[in-house]
Amino acid sequence: MDITVTFRRTEPSDALRVYAEEKVSKVRKYLDVPVEAHIVLSVEKFRHQADVTLIVNGTRVKAMEETGDMYSAIDQVMDKIEKQVKRHLQKIRERRPEGARAEEEGEGEEPLAAAETETVIEVERMIAKPMDTEEAVMQLNLSKQEFLVFRNAKSLEVNVLYRKKDGSLGLIEPAS
Repeated sequence: MDITVTFRRTEPSDALRVYAEEKVSKVRKYLDVPVEAHIVLSVEKFRHQADVTLIVNGTRVKAMEETGDMYSAIDQVMDKIEKQVKRHLQKIRERRPEGARAEEEGEGEEPLAAAETETVIEVERMIAKPMDTEEAVMQLNLSKQEFLVFRNAKSLEVNVLYRKKDGSLGLIEPAS
């Protein structure tokens, strides 16, 4: 995390600098990407202002707080920043397609997205068990699926048995 602290119209204080850097670095627990943080601490008469800008993956998160004490201004502005970062991450999670969430959770589907059409293709891995055609017909009739992939016990080739729209069954065998 790259943090810069700027003091305006006040003497630079190491204690304030360390305190501000500590508070900003706590936001790091929400982010796993490089973050730039710019902190501007300024004083005008009795008003102490803390202005924080975070740049996360090109997205700018900015907040400012003004109080009578610099430490409380830093605390309050970091509360605002933390809320904004959480809200930003929530929006990113909600925008992600369902397939991407399933992949992160470790389910058996691996979606592939084509860049130009943005179509999500779900890949389902299954084991093609060796069985004869009659057994495959029985398995398909017992299941609610539209097709069954199996290895033909006689030819040891992968075959696909599927239901047609008229209710009959079709068999796809690879040509030798």
